[in-house]
Amino acid sequence: MIVITGGAGFIGSCMQQALHARGVETVVVDWLGSAGKWRNLRHHAPGRIIAPEALDAWLASGPDVGAVIHLGAISETTATDGDLVWRTNVDLSHRLASWCAHAGVRFIYASSAATYGAADRVEQFSDDPGALDHLSPLNLYGWSKQAFDTGLLHRLEKGELPGLSWAGLKFFNVYGPNEYHKGRMISVVRVKYDEARAGQPLRLFRSDVPGLADGAQARDFIWVGDVVDVMLWLLDHGHVSGLFNCGTGVARTYADLAHAVCDAAGVARQIEFIDMPESLRGQYQSFTCADMRRLRAAGYSRPFTTLEDGVRRYVQDYLARPDPYL
Repeated sequence: MIVITGGAGFIGSCMQQALHARGVETVVVDWLGSAGKWRNLRHHAPGRIIAPEALDAWLASGPDVGAVIHLGAISETTATDGDLVWRTNVDLSHRLASWCAHAGVRFIYASSAATYGAADRVEQFSDDPGALDHLSPLNLYGWSKQAFDTGLLHRLEKGELPGLSWAGLKFFNVYGPNEYHKGRMISVVRVKYDEARAGQPLRLFRSDVPGLADGAQARDFIWVGDVVDVMLWLLDHGHVSGLFNCGTGVARTYADLAHAVCDAAGVARQIEFIDMPESLRGQYQSFTCADMRRLRAAGYSRPFTTLEDGVRRYVQDYLARPDPYL
């Protein structure tokens, strides 16, 4: 049995689908709520759904678990409730790591590229453990992920988690099906597709970085299927432990993304630039690019989906269809 926290969410439900296709028994830890998140699991229901507040008691009952994939978190980059974010993103993660170490269970968890803060050069996106303490996240969410990453490594160094088989993944800009419940945190691909379908120009933020052209802000956009494939590989290679970047290793501009969406939707390329909201100024990463050398050195060798192919697949195989769910 594999436990997936956040298993009704975007990446979690895609991972649930992949494990369901393998015939693996799964338990999803999540709230379905009233925003239609249940649809993310409609085609591949788990064996059981447990509310997050009931997780500790359930684990204490001694279930036969083979791995915990910990994806549940408060992931809004604009979150402001520090106490709630700490309890959810840090305290819970430490409890799960402790339980996995004690039970001899594989622990795979989600970190984030938000930990890199205002880094603006490829070499600054190194997942080398020696560089971890020097990162400066720009927001509460990124800081909470950084706090757990560093805290876990320090606990391991002190011998507090003997025998823990673990892997953390710093997700970059993930896009794909089953993200429709995410509100303001939905991927830019989906937002731009809606604009294209409505016959509107695709709106992008003007650059707030001196010398950087509008639309030239660049991110490492990764197709959710590639993220799932990396996690499956880590499940299958339990000897691989460490904190790894999970991107493509290629930075693409927002203008590239907008053009890819227009092409996939079969509409003329149109871009309009708008001012960046005040709430994002000073917290906006204008460049991200994963250094993927450590994951490659660990043995992961599969190619990543190009932006054009991933956007085309998302638009044509999901967004343009009556049922856009995986």
